[in-house]
Amino acid sequence: MAIESTPVSVDVLAVRFACVARAVMIGIAPRAHDPFAGELALPGVLLGMGERLRAAALRAVTGKLGVPAAAVTGFGQLVTFDEPSRDPRGPTLSVALWATVDGAQLDGGPAPVRWVPLDGVPHLAFDHDRIVADCRPLLRERLWRDPDFSAGLLGREFTTAQALDVTEALTGVRPYPANLGRTLVRLPGLRRTERHAAALPRGGRPPSVWNWDRDLDPAG
Repeated sequence: MAIESTPVSVDVLAVRFACVARAVMIGIAPRAHDPFAGELALPGVLLGMGERLRAAALRAVTGKLGVPAAAVTGFGQLVTFDEPSRDPRGPTLSVALWATVDGAQLDGGPAPVRWVPLDGVPHLAFDHDRIVADCRPLLRERLWRDPDFSAGLLGREFTTAQALDVTEALTGVRPYPANLGRTLVRLPGLRRTERHAAALPRGGRPPSVWNWDRDLDPAG
């Protein structure tokens, strides 16, 4: 007797750091087809036969958000959601992944695509509200613990001020600079350069510049 396999969807929390807004933004887009046509949702696709999760995630981010493949700086798996009623078409498993995006390489993308602050996501289709709520603490835990996530979010080079901003955006608390500095110096592959950013508009010591001594390889 043949056993039917449960479809697997790959739903992606595509995040980028907006320096000017000092916020972590997440990409969402209206669904083109039923169910929930026109409603906002995370970018997601059904996992193809023999397809790897990261390949499916890249397909979701490029196809649903219009993000160029070159702008995707990292991927990682978060958690699986198995609520039988999560999809009105029938039982499906949803594997949630994070993807980091270099915002400087975005050209605006398709008009319906929206980038919203991670702490201000509107109502989403399916169980995507729960996915965002459950995965946000996991993203917070990865910052400064997972070099792939941290480097993908901030880019190859960043300042102490940007590190403070992204930490506050994900945790809701702005750390003391000296404490964050001690965390950063312990990260493998990250070093404080001899350079400093431009002087602060209100005076004070210009922030240090940090550099990842590693390749940003989203396929790695």
